[in-house]
Amino acid sequence: MKKYILLAFVLTLIISCGDNSVTAPSPEISLDDLFFGTDSTLEVVTWNIEHFPKAGSNTLGYLEEIIPQLNVDVIALQEIESTADFAILDAELPNYIGFCAASASYDINLAFLYRTDTVLQPDVYEIYTNEDRPFPRAPLVLEFLWQGNEYVVINNHLKASGDGIINYNDVWDEEYRRLEAVNKLKVYIDNNLPDTRVFVVGDMNDELTDDMESNVFQTVLQQPERYKFADMAIAEGSSSNWSYPAWPSHLDHIMITNELYPSLEAHGSETKTLQIDNYLETGWYEYDNNISDHLPVGIKLVIGSEK
Repeated sequence: MKKYILLAFVLTLIISCGDNSVTAPSPEISLDDLFFGTDSTLEVVTWNIEHFPKAGSNTLGYLEEIIPQLNVDVIALQEIESTADFAILDAELPNYIGFCAASASYDINLAFLYRTDTVLQPDVYEIYTNEDRPFPRAPLVLEFLWQGNEYVVINNHLKASGDGIINYNDVWDEEYRRLEAVNKLKVYIDNNLPDTRVFVVGDMNDELTDDMESNVFQTVLQQPERYKFADMAIAEGSSSNWSYPAWPSHLDHIMITNELYPSLEAHGSETKTLQIDNYLETGWYEYDNNISDHLPVGIKLVIGSEK
């Protein structure tokens, strides 16, 4: 009897750890309860979709089901390694148009998906294209109209790694590079978008809650009358809501300018980590193997009397 039990155990390990370990959604699992956006609110989501497509056609299959369920206006994506597969995904999402950059080193590109019926007169372009030190991926900008008002989303994927300390004597120090990037984004907004409703989003690879002397976001955190991180409560809260569960840490952020403060404070507005793994049969294991090691973070705004 023990031999049969051992054989069954070994077979289970082989099945679970073999080349075909990536799982597809079970037909018994419904994503009908997964939603975020509404027809009357403006939503922007940032999503590091690790090594897209992480599991090839399986990844595409998941996203073709998940994205329509989220029903959001703009999705800012990071780590798009295959522009060909991104084009396939875009073609399978009839309510969205995609734009993928192709300038990042190691083909880890930024991209947007935006709804065709709500995001009007879109204009997509890169900034700081010759600033590889602070920006290993040039920020990707989307300007658009939503219900007659102009908005700008600046998509980022800042330098990873580091030791948690800003070394001001080493311009190639990872924290210094992220600090420099944040400062340059602030300068760009101050000089070019002084009265515009701006979202700065992305995988910023650093914590909002670091001590100020070690905080790469110090320049904008010290100007709360102008800039605010809509996800600060997530960063300060339980690790169960953080965007990078594997560490765990909260690295994916949404910063807004003061033109959006009234909408952020309106009843019905919210910022949250979209815990898609909760809607999959095997939870985080299934999500991490098929989609990403980051969870998306979204902001939903009830648009009212903005400045």
